[in-house]
Amino acid sequence: MPTLTRITILLCSLLAWTAQAQVVTTTPVFFTDTTPVTINFDASQGNGALNNFPGNVYIWTGTVTNLSSSNTNWRNVHSPSFNAADPTALMTRDASNPNLYHITITPRTYYPIPAGETLLRLGMIFKNADGSVVGRAAGGGDIFVDAAQAALSARITSPTAGANGNPLFVNLNSQVSVTGTASAAANLAFSLNGTQVAQQAGATTLTSNITISQTGRNVVRFTATSGASQAIDSLVLVVRPQVVTAALPAGAKDGITYLNGGTSVILNLTAPNKQFVYAIGEFNNWQTLNSAFMNRTPDGNNWWVQINGLTPGVEYAYQYLVDGALRVADPYCEKILDPNDDRFIPAATYPNLKAYPTGLTTGIVSVLQTNQAPFVWTTPNFQRPSRADLVIYELHLRDFLAYHDYQTLRDTLNYLSRLGVNAIELMPINEFDGNDNWGYSPDFYFAPDKYYGTKTALKQFIDEAHRRGIAIILDVVLNHSTGQSPMVQLYADANGAPAANNPWFNQTAPHPYSVYNDLNHESVFTKYFSKQVMSFWVQEYKVDGYRFDLAGGFSQKPTTQSTYPNYDQSRINIWMDYYQHLMSVDPGMYPILEHFPDNSEGTVLANNGFMLWGNANYNYNEATMGYIPGSNFSYGYYGSTAQGGRGWNQPNLITYMESHDEERLMYKNLAFGNAAGGYDTKNLNTALARQELAAAFFFTVPGPKMVWQFGELGYDRSIFICSNGTLPLPYGNDQCKLSAKPAVWPYYQNANRRQLYDVYRALIALKKKEPVFENPTSYTQSLADAGKTIHLSDATTNVTIVGNFGVTATTLDPAFQNAGKWYNYLSGDSITVANPNALLTLQPGQYAIYTSRRIRKATLLPTRAQAAAAVLRLTAAPNPSSSTAQLQYELPAPAAVTLTVQNLLGATVRTLSAAAPQAAGSHSLSLPVQGLAAGVYLVRLSTPQLSQTIRLVVQH
Repeated sequence: MPTLTRITILLCSLLAWTAQAQVVTTTPVFFTDTTPVTINFDASQGNGALNNFPGNVYIWTGTVTNLSSSNTNWRNVHSPSFNAADPTALMTRDASNPNLYHITITPRTYYPIPAGETLLRLGMIFKNADGSVVGRAAGGGDIFVDAAQAALSARITSPTAGANGNPLFVNLNSQVSVTGTASAAANLAFSLNGTQVAQQAGATTLTSNITISQTGRNVVRFTATSGASQAIDSLVLVVRPQVVTAALPAGAKDGITYLNGGTSVILNLTAPNKQFVYAIGEFNNWQTLNSAFMNRTPDGNNWWVQINGLTPGVEYAYQYLVDGALRVADPYCEKILDPNDDRFIPAATYPNLKAYPTGLTTGIVSVLQTNQAPFVWTTPNFQRPSRADLVIYELHLRDFLAYHDYQTLRDTLNYLSRLGVNAIELMPINEFDGNDNWGYSPDFYFAPDKYYGTKTALKQFIDEAHRRGIAIILDVVLNHSTGQSPMVQLYADANGAPAANNPWFNQTAPHPYSVYNDLNHESVFTKYFSKQVMSFWVQEYKVDGYRFDLAGGFSQKPTTQSTYPNYDQSRINIWMDYYQHLMSVDPGMYPILEHFPDNSEGTVLANNGFMLWGNANYNYNEATMGYIPGSNFSYGYYGSTAQGGRGWNQPNLITYMESHDEERLMYKNLAFGNAAGGYDTKNLNTALARQELAAAFFFTVPGPKMVWQFGELGYDRSIFICSNGTLPLPYGNDQCKLSAKPAVWPYYQNANRRQLYDVYRALIALKKKEPVFENPTSYTQSLADAGKTIHLSDATTNVTIVGNFGVTATTLDPAFQNAGKWYNYLSGDSITVANPNALLTLQPGQYAIYTSRRIRKATLLPTRAQAAAAVLRLTAAPNPSSSTAQLQYELPAPAAVTLTVQNLLGATVRTLSAAAPQAAGSHSLSLPVQGLAAGVYLVRLSTPQLSQTIRLVVQH
């Protein structure tokens, strides 16, 4: 390089304009923010979604500027709405090529770009009018083109770089024609691996043939020099080694196997029929080095390589580069980094989250870390509740807690312990698309989604739940995966859907209820993968069971909505194979199916060990609203068909009145309830009382039960309500079904709702305590009419339950099992029965649970923390706070007061103490938060007798 007084060097990274070479070109090649530029889009390239598209095509585009957070972060998006046509973004179809489109813009005014921002790149995708069809780069990414940054720019225009920043792969000793273009006349030169191979003075274009004579990476550099300015572009050409066939080393696992005290790993990818694979990542600067070229196993199904020289304890991001074109994360990795979603995860939820390797790769990346400290379980030998005693609390972290993290959930276990539930079922927590999500769009099955916290925090939550006697059940989704799944991407067609040769997925789901991409559970690859998932969470996280979503879809038998429920022996065979595997891993775990085909099939599965969901939402809700014709919920009983039950010989039916997927009983009570005279189930307190009535006929039916979050407080927000509080019409419009719903913790302070909580608590305690509800020697139910009864008996106890679900008074035969004294469990009163069949008149909503011996109802005592909170009443406002938070509290008696502020790592960052004891009554205290980093803090107010802790969010 000559000695120059000023040198301007432009190194155009491959990532910066890879997509341009594949999908988009510009005229002119070099443009600035004030230069008119024509963007040419070839719809047949990239993901090909708009190939041969007959309708209008629009550009959806923004800028990457010096104020962008990364070189892929858009700003100044041009069009106002993605789902509507923008006439100013309409592309012109080429007259000679129907897949070629053009639009001419001047960037500074088209976007527009504010003064003071420097244009670096244009980002774009292409779409139809409503955005339902989107043309992207190959692999599904955004498309970027670079703007010129200097008076002199240089670019290799041929050959074009590989997709997604990948090098070009060529044969050894092949001749490659290369062309470079400069933005102005300059001295041009090509070099290969540092040796000049061509030059030309005073030109704007240089073409040369170069011979690639070495295996591995070959760097072609194009240089333009004009006076004191110089611009450089480079292109990597790779000659790959010959594939080596070698067996996996003994002990190597799928995904990552850690070796040699933390300095080495074996990486193992299942990818049959691929030509070659590299492991690329931070351990080799994302380069296709020969040392990262993977071996193929003798059966041709797997690729593996040992990576050495790692620093123990350090996190490394990595991917697999398959056939030189596709970058995918490791399907078996336990942590991923997502360039789109991770920036929205609060630091308080996931402290010190590793940064995405922006500019070095594209797409989701895997993470490995050697020498991770093993988690120490404090309850290693948890004794699971019996199936018949199970009371499961289903919850969604996003909507159950404001902070949606495992730490806060662990702190909330007091509430659930007092309620008495002995199992918690978490809606899917493995990595799924996006953050604000129900979780039924899975992409990585071994990685906990970071939106809920770290894997250590998850284990701490499970460990604490076990210490309290609460089992943990995971909702897992093995019916389908999204397009972000590496196993979909490895064998995908031009539209990103599974190709015909995909080892795991069907091209088209054989049943009518699948979403995303349907897994083929007849495939040996799918069976193997699913069993690894089933083993993993039980072994690594000590979970106690799985609820398998859409279990009826585990069949290759083509069905319609009408034939889907029919008995399917092939589906039974698939599930029994999985059952044998589950029992071999942990014979005491709970295998639960969301399975709604015909009862003849359900009976086989239940009698052979599976537990099945039992949806009784409709019938219980008809009963609580007071509509009797549809109120018979007898099918919620697993037993005798003569009693209206399923006819199963084991208590394997998990009945529920509400689940994540059903409308809330209280909402329909209040919106659509029945009425007669002065009795109206749409009245709030009446509706809550009817929830008590339903609970009396729910928890007392033998078999496991499930409660949806806040059902014990009478949750009354519709499942269809949007996150902004609106309810789309007509009723039942499910466009907002998956949107965030408000947590209702203040309901616990409402006396009538607290009464419902207490009834739930008392009934759960009765169910778990008394053997008659687990294994009665006699059970009968009469549930067809407004007056309903249940009878249970064993050697020591008779139970008679009566209730009126009508909206007018009714008379029924209580059919007490014997004459004598009977005890009302919930009220504590007793009656003397002379004639067991004397008719009983019940007012609307009236109910009772009578036992032949006195069973004392547990008293609900507040915890010490609750008692202190009720007395001190500590609050902070504003919360979140950016300058000073005003603390308000009350003292029941004169006391010295100390206030401390801790971060979530336990470090004390503020301490305030009153100079002298304060008088009884209300007080305020100013807490300055300047100087504190943004995040969540614990504010603790202490007196010699009492203390209360609240959370304070600091924002700047």
